[in-house]
Amino acid sequence: MTETQKTADIQDVIAELEQVVAQHPDNVMAHHHLGLVYRRAGRTDDAVRELEKALSLDSQSMESMINLGAICFERGDYDQALELNQRALKVSPTMAEALVNIGLIQQQRGDAVSAIDSYVQATQIDPKLITAWLNLASAYTMNQEDDKAVSAARQAVTLDPDSSMAHNNLAVALYFKGEYADALHHLERARALGYSVDPRFAESLKTKAAGLQ
Repeated sequence: MTETQKTADIQDVIAELEQVVAQHPDNVMAHHHLGLVYRRAGRTDDAVRELEKALSLDSQSMESMINLGAICFERGDYDQALELNQRALKVSPTMAEALVNIGLIQQQRGDAVSAIDSYVQATQIDPKLITAWLNLASAYTMNQEDDKAVSAARQAVTLDPDSSMAHNNLAVALYFKGEYADALHHLERARALGYSVDPRFAESLKTKAAGLQ
């Protein structure tokens, strides 16, 4: 399917959902899904409007909170993103995705310790949630806990051996642990899977790995 066809398909979906919303203005899910499709189409302001409308109709709509929080995060409005994910967590205390999002905000603000705590809670709730392990590895690296970073990254690779980001995160964690040959192996695997590898990191790693041979 070409990009033009994809765009046309999205516009068709938008038109259908706009008709549903016009006919049923109190339909929470219609507003929510329209918001999601608007976001996918790059119409962020329209997406925000529809997700906020969904929340005004149903203040317990966790998915609307999560998706609206994601837009706020992308815009750099971390306070609002944090508030929305905390609201979602109050509605559902076992919502691992909200904990991951909270951890990401904390990490973005430089608070690795709090981020680690949020990610660990998420892994305890949902041990198969790969984003929790990926971010946990990154936060451990940020906090210079290299052994734990490697362990978390390996868990992510175990969960999804074809995740380019998991292999990249493991390469970074192994690099800081001084295991350059193994790090290079995972970096090359990340590249093969389509990850946009930092060329400076790749060159540094190759040099260090070669020095051990």
